[in-house]
Amino acid sequence: TWSISMVLLFTACDEKKDTRVTADIVTNSQSADGVSNLPVSMIRFEEDTFRFGEVLEGEKVSHAYRFTNIGNNDLVIANASGSCGCTVPEWPKEPIKPGKSGVINVVFDSERRAGKAEKSITIYANTEPSRHVLFLKGTVKPKSN
Repeated sequence: TWSISMVLLFTACDEKKDTRVTADIVTNSQSADGVSNLPVSMIRFEEDTFRFGEVLEGEKVSHAYRFTNIGNNDLVIANASGSCGCTVPEWPKEPIKPGKSGVINVVFDSERRAGKAEKSITIYANTEPSRHVLFLKGTVKPKSN
């Protein structure tokens, strides 16, 4: 019932036709009778955790999480979000064909983040499960005053 209400809310507010796949479709891929109504694919990341070691507070850490569509259908990444505003992902907006690869670029800004850093990046795609979590870990050394 909740998922039907959310779909109605999203479609009722949409005045112009948008053909992009949105996170609400991907995260609720099972219809009421339990049959998927969106072609499901499969994603494989080369790594799910990047350990950046130590950086000085204020430095920006960048990393490219590489992935491959190992499914039989186009892979669509509907959304990617960092666990806080200091971790910003960029992902391909176009479908990734079966057998093809892509990259999710992430930048972590360590300004005012001294100490142990453990950030997550949540990816929503037309996969089962639809949610994948990547991690960025390391230590931010405080600036000398």
